Amino acid sequence: MSADAAPISAADAALVERYLEHVRVEKRLAERTLALYSLDLEKLAQFAAQSGVALTAVGNHHVRRWVAQMHAGGRSGRGIALILSGWRGFYAWLGREGLISANPVQDVRAPRQPRPLPKALGVDEAVQLADHHDEEDDPWLDARDAAMVELLYGGGLRVGELIGLDVAPSDAALRAGRGWIDLLGAEVQVQGKGDKRRTVPVGRGALQALQQWLAVRDQVAAQPQAAQALFIGRRGTRLTAQSVWQRLRRRSLRAGLATPVHPHMLRHSFASHVLQSSGDLRAVQELLGHANIGTTQVYTRLDFQHLAKAYDAAHPRARRKG
Repeated sequence: MSADAAPISAADAALVERYLEHVRVEKRLAERTLALYSLDLEKLAQFAAQSGVALTAVGNHHVRRWVAQMHAGGRSGRGIALILSGWRGFYAWLGREGLISANPVQDVRAPRQPRPLPKALGVDEAVQLADHHDEEDDPWLDARDAAMVELLYGGGLRVGELIGLDVAPSDAALRAGRGWIDLLGAEVQVQGKGDKRRTVPVGRGALQALQQWLAVRDQVAAQPQAAQALFIGRRGTRLTAQSVWQRLRRRSLRAGLATPVHPHMLRHSFASHVLQSSGDLRAVQELLGHANIGTTQVYTRLDFQHLAKAYDAAHPRARRKG
């Protein structure tokens, strides 16, 4: 307890001790977890003491004020959420003991954390990854991986959408909720989240890569269950998401990129680069298959970040000299 903290009453201290003994015996918590519970409840008791109320008299408005104080003091939303979870359990126990009539923490939530900006490659990095060809790699694998990169970056596909593609439409694909490519139409029919289908245009680079891949794909005999799969592995089975992650990470490192690339990073790059060039947020929403425009708006922050960096680098008044 800090030197200026209000003293915790003996009654409140006893309640906390009773509860800690209860969770120790009933939940068989590890010592580390029990110590965290103890710290969180000591903080609660200190807040109550500073406000001049007993723990059993704490109201919803008290808890909300203390949450605001913790947030203003720099505590993260996640940290506050963990503390509230401990407090909520304590008051649920007090209710079962008949010591309170309502849980003051029940409907209190931690402040929302700002959504982190998705990581996106620069245009030059994305092109470097797409254009990379590894002469030491198996040509079959190199052709397949190049087509995967072109579709992920050129179409903004999710990894699940990518591995769910077939080489052609079929009744089986429709029943199984799979998508397919249409080379003549230069588009991909994608089965997205919530069983929503969307059509994504395929650019020249992706079309060329797909044609090169399809020219060698049948060098490996696909297993019956993967006969229509666009992307297969060496054993002839439909490629898994884990395999795509591994191959993409390998390719990005071999291409000399500073950061290992994962499939969703290419989706973010696609969205950011289209928005930078067009400024059409609604079009990006449709291409990504977002049900809510709010989900897509995170890319406006990426776009502004790009503009801010360009401004800092180019404008003579952008930066103060030390």
